[in-house]
Amino acid sequence: MRVLVTGATGFIGGAVVRELLDAGHQVVGLARSEKASKRLTALGAQVQVGSIEDLAGLRKVAAAVDGVIHLAFFHKFSHAGLPTRLRVLFGGNPRHVVMRFMKAAIETDRRAIETLGNSLPAGDRALVVAMPTMTLTPGRLGTEDSAGDPQSQGGLRIISEHTTLDLANRGIRSSIVRLPPIVHGEGDKTGLFPNLVNIARKKGFSAYTGSGNNRWPSVHLLDAARLFRLALEQAPAGSRFHAVSEEGIPFQEIATALGLHLNLPVQGIGVEEAGKHFGWLAPFTKTDNPASSALTQERLGWKPVYPTLLDDIQKGYYF
Repeated sequence: MRVLVTGATGFIGGAVVRELLDAGHQVVGLARSEKASKRLTALGAQVQVGSIEDLAGLRKVAAAVDGVIHLAFFHKFSHAGLPTRLRVLFGGNPRHVVMRFMKAAIETDRRAIETLGNSLPAGDRALVVAMPTMTLTPGRLGTEDSAGDPQSQGGLRIISEHTTLDLANRGIRSSIVRLPPIVHGEGDKTGLFPNLVNIARKKGFSAYTGSGNNRWPSVHLLDAARLFRLALEQAPAGSRFHAVSEEGIPFQEIATALGLHLNLPVQGIGVEEAGKHFGWLAPFTKTDNPASSALTQERLGWKPVYPTLLDDIQKGYYF
């Protein structure tokens, strides 16, 4: 297949590109800069210069491929184009700038998904979209059959999930792959775990919120990349999958392993202190987000084979 990958030069995207190429697919990677283009070319992929805000560009490239894996999302303010940044900065009360940015990121994502899906050529058209497991109802083991919860930490992104799955009604083999808060492996520089490492170093101790019994699922980067390929090749229209190898690691265990390798003390902090300590990560650090991949393994034959999060921490990738 000839496959377009958005977010192709990111930590996850690079692994997905390599997985697709190794399986014999042709890859076109979306890149916003010359530096990113060179990285894709070095991997053996073709390059489409542009961004997910350029809907005309997305229509053109999607019409020339057999499938799309959509990983791009505005996780940082710098990811958005200048017009979007100006609208966010000067579009109202300065205290609401974070919420304005999040809404702009989600609307950009929704439009990109709709454009990509509707622009694919006729035939067995595949569209696979990444979603976070944090869209699931907290405190309950989420399965692939669980719908997204608007009240969850990631609830604002559910509109993109609905947009993706609705495309199945238009003859598109659309599916979503939910990713856990920690996708780990060598080369991870910007994910949630590296952020926790940086916070612990800055504050002088590794923290967890409350009892620390809330759980985060995880997956190794290469296991996740393989699942995206399998979904592209096999997923039925309107299906959901979970890239989860560990259903739920207590946050206290994550903080303890981090503290051990940084030679820092580990301690719990109150919910009222979490915002000051963790910043934007605070709401996520107290969320109980267990998720199962049993149905994914049954339906796609996917089985995680790479090291666990704690194994990777011991290898020192993050330190």
